[in-house]
Amino acid sequence: MSLLDILLLIPAAGALIALVLPKDNPGLIRKFTLFVSTLAFLLSLGLIGPTGANAGRYSFETNTVWIEYPAIRYHVGVDGLSLWLIILSTFLTPICVLVSWKHIEDRVKEFHVFLLFLLFGVVGVFVALDLFLFFVFWEVSLVPMYFLIGIWGHDRRIYAAVKFFLYTMAGSALMLTAMIWIYNRAGTFDLPLLLDMLRTGQLSFTASEGFWLFLAFFIAFAIKVPLFPLHTWLPDAHGEAPTAGSVMLASVLLKLGTYGLVRISLPLFPGPAHDNAPWIIALAIAGIIYGALVAMVQPNMKRLVAYSSVSHLGFVVLGIFTFTQVGLDGAVYQMLNHGISTGALFILVGLLYERRHSLEIADYGGVGTVAPWLSSAFVITSLASVGLPLLNNFVGEFLVLQGAAQARFLYAALAGTGVILSAVYMLWLVQRAFYGPTPEPVRHHITDMNPREWALVLPLLVMMVWMGVGPQSFLPAISEQNRQVLELVSGSPAQQKSAQEVAHAR
Repeated sequence: MSLLDILLLIPAAGALIALVLPKDNPGLIRKFTLFVSTLAFLLSLGLIGPTGANAGRYSFETNTVWIEYPAIRYHVGVDGLSLWLIILSTFLTPICVLVSWKHIEDRVKEFHVFLLFLLFGVVGVFVALDLFLFFVFWEVSLVPMYFLIGIWGHDRRIYAAVKFFLYTMAGSALMLTAMIWIYNRAGTFDLPLLLDMLRTGQLSFTASEGFWLFLAFFIAFAIKVPLFPLHTWLPDAHGEAPTAGSVMLASVLLKLGTYGLVRISLPLFPGPAHDNAPWIIALAIAGIIYGALVAMVQPNMKRLVAYSSVSHLGFVVLGIFTFTQVGLDGAVYQMLNHGISTGALFILVGLLYERRHSLEIADYGGVGTVAPWLSSAFVITSLASVGLPLLNNFVGEFLVLQGAAQARFLYAALAGTGVILSAVYMLWLVQRAFYGPTPEPVRHHITDMNPREWALVLPLLVMMVWMGVGPQSFLPAISEQNRQVLELVSGSPAQQKSAQEVAHAR
């Protein structure tokens, strides 16, 4: 049993053990879940060295028969594409436990069981190398989030949870149909074997087959991203979810869609990916601008941050479909950046909600007077979100825009407007909520951060700075894996400069 197998086992076993813990002892359940999630994070750090040294190949690989017929294998492994996404997931889960420590008081046991099962599902998606296994973990990650929103959310939680579930299930049905079609043609679900069969000519798709198969996978992943105009479930889900649900949804679950595009859609269907890139890029740019414009007029803080995610993830899709090394590196790096900065924004908004019990921006004002440290953390996170140099989002957006300019300068020019608009809506939020006169309800209810809340926010602030000033800590493994993806897509080694070379030149 490899370290990766143990990492998958720990949250699943932890969730099952939590089920039998006494529900009348919520303190024990919280401490146990924090221990299990922290243990998973510490073990995930052990993936870094071997995966970095084994760049371009799978590490901690396990490949064994799961079901004889149809031929489904338990095939898992980690490479430069999945490494940091796994660590992002394990890093944020203990933070979600801490952020819910005081806020979740009803059905505490069930909440933490679902949180651990969610970690199990998302890590499984990032390590699965069998298409059917990928689908199983994809569905496993859907169910806990449905209940986290539907049980512990706000007033319209049932509507938001059902909408989230229906959208994602519609995409899942298309993806499963495409997987079955591929299995009937190739006799296997194993992704590396399928790629090898395509490379050697043992498997091929007609132009029509390739288009429809690509479209089925693309719609499933685009719903999860979510890409404009399939984004309408996201503001409702974020607006109604508890803080921990919003953090995991924004920081991890949305990355399942962009990860699927890079891991499956591009390598399996390079021709259709190239053919359909123009309209996909148009949707990505539309999402960047539309998400930013709608965020500007939101009266609700969580919905504002939700629409900012539509805009930021448009950058990720744009970078993927530039088919340039620097653009793809920027897209993967931006997945990580968005997970850190937007996760921190949702946590800080949650801390404000715990104090004021309102998400309406109009109910705040002058928070900086009564909670200077909380306000400082929010301002730093907002500046990271808008792409201030020396903070994390700047590196990802810079690389994506450079890749877009290499593909076609018009793409970079249009997408660049999203950077300007993001500064408008985030700084306007900061101005309205944290500056100006302090209303009496704010003065009475808002207090500054306590040690538990510092433990939530400080690691995220450190990561924003580290990823902004030291991208070379993360980019080499990402670049090597992306180079191989581009070779599969183009049929020849990528000629563009890698993002790690660009970042080093900075």
